[in-house]
Amino acid sequence: MIAKPETIAALKQQFPQLAESEFRGQLRVVAPREQAFDVLKTCKEKHGFDLLVDVTCVDYLNYRHATDRFGLVYLLANTTTNERLTVRVFVNDPDPTVASVVPLWEGANWMEREVYDMFGITFAGHPDHRRILLPDEFTSYPLRKDYPLQGRGERHNFPVITRNQA
Repeated sequence: MIAKPETIAALKQQFPQLAESEFRGQLRVVAPREQAFDVLKTCKEKHGFDLLVDVTCVDYLNYRHATDRFGLVYLLANTTTNERLTVRVFVNDPDPTVASVVPLWEGANWMEREVYDMFGITFAGHPDHRRILLPDEFTSYPLRKDYPLQGRGERHNFPVITRNQA
């Protein structure tokens, strides 16, 4: 079930800067980066969105009419009413940073680390902000649109691990 229009209206009343959009019948809100944590906290504490389903990112490089580089997507669910809400937050280079939501949902820990590892989005206040999928020696972010399909030759820097060291 999609988020109720009255839920969106209540959020927009508290946060007038929120933008609302609809995609395939699902209501979404777009929060300014500076207010993202407060909007998500309100969704959890006042509107019952107690489950963080996913945190992911979209790179809008070379998209027509795109004004921002990265769009963070927070998928929320209310387990009591079965409502679902998508909250989007846009960030840009050279400082793609947003506040971590780990204090709200502990499950965001690995999700934010994955977004950092693949896109280079920094989550301020994250308790363990390091790579989760790629080795520390990897210096780039492979899901960015400007990352070449053949890579940048990063693998030659990786240490060779033999079977008895693993």
